[in-house]
Amino acid sequence: MSLLRDRRFLVLLALGFSAGLPLPLTAFTLRQWFSESGISLTAIGLTALIGLAYAFKFLWSPVIDHAPPPLFRGLGRRRGWLATIQPLLALSILALGFTDPASAAQVTVAVAVLVAFLSASQDIVIDAYRIETLAETEQGHGLACYIWGYRGALLAANAGALAMAEFAGWAAAFGLCAALVGVGFAATLAGAEPPAPAAERLSWAGRLQRAVVDPFRDFTGRRLWLVILLFIALFKLGEALAGVMTAPFYRSLGFTRLEVAGVASVFGLTATLAGALAGGFLVAWLGTGRALVLTGLTQMASNLMYVALAQAGHSMPMLWAQVGVENFTDGLADAAFVTYLSALTSRAYTATQYALLSSLAAVPLRTLGAASGWLAEGLGWTGFFLLTTAAALPALLLMALLLRHLPPPEPARP
Repeated sequence: MSLLRDRRFLVLLALGFSAGLPLPLTAFTLRQWFSESGISLTAIGLTALIGLAYAFKFLWSPVIDHAPPPLFRGLGRRRGWLATIQPLLALSILALGFTDPASAAQVTVAVAVLVAFLSASQDIVIDAYRIETLAETEQGHGLACYIWGYRGALLAANAGALAMAEFAGWAAAFGLCAALVGVGFAATLAGAEPPAPAAERLSWAGRLQRAVVDPFRDFTGRRLWLVILLFIALFKLGEALAGVMTAPFYRSLGFTRLEVAGVASVFGLTATLAGALAGGFLVAWLGTGRALVLTGLTQMASNLMYVALAQAGHSMPMLWAQVGVENFTDGLADAAFVTYLSALTSRAYTATQYALLSSLAAVPLRTLGAASGWLAEGLGWTGFFLLTTAAALPALLLMALLLRHLPPPEPARP
């Protein structure tokens, strides 16, 4: 309750909601719309490329970090940028709902790319705002508020949008999500501008050196750094390939929007949160290395539930089982994976290295994920999901190599 009495945490809760809202609209929800419009699986797979903005956001983050906002400068640097981006984001989401993928899929994709770009830009500012607003001892609570707001937005933009589309059409669904961006805009106006850091007399080249070159040079100076990058890039490959095809897969089996909304979105989110919580306890109990091995294996095996569902067809009990197992194991793996990534970063460049390396690691996932539709069309659902299961093997082999030669520090036992 003490968190709710502190306006800063309520602001972060609302900003987390605003950050999470656009993601499904350029991923699962958009692919559901495409599959209903008769778009081929190959074309739906290519929608994975829309999310490249999230992978490359580090390229324009120095501009947003240092340049004054073009509008609302009276709100300060961080809030001014948010107040500039958020109305544009709402308008682009609204415009997305008025496109027609059945007759002009290129226009729909172009607007979705704009939504992803504005969303990634908003993420840059919100992350900086969260870090600068709170003291170091408050960061954990602030991140928790942000994550719960983010997860709530995923529920609204998945289950909420699908339910609205069922009763009022896709334009209304995207219009509702556009209006919900107003939650973040209200938080921007209600929040306090964090104190600006002392101005440094650095050239743009100097700022680039400090923000990008030095952290990356520090990372590439350690042993097996290329193997580490390959492992980060490949760890979620099987999940990424399967995830791009989830919406058309459910559609092909005859599941309705409301069935998908209730099970895959609402129940799936609950299972993910439960898995993340259990994963945190697992890391504390087994240590990061052992937990990473165990959760990596369960994440790989969970893709076999797609195979079981493909064989069962339109079976609600099997859908519940597939969604529960797949999301719970993903939550488990995320907890161990994030802990491992955090242990890899240098304390001198913690935030920068984590953001930069995670952004770079997302590039292979976005590009290889774009081939998922072509693979599904060629192999069929059963063959495709068997392939996504096998796609986890290279990362597991790299993980074994890294844990042998560069084991993460384990917590001291009481």
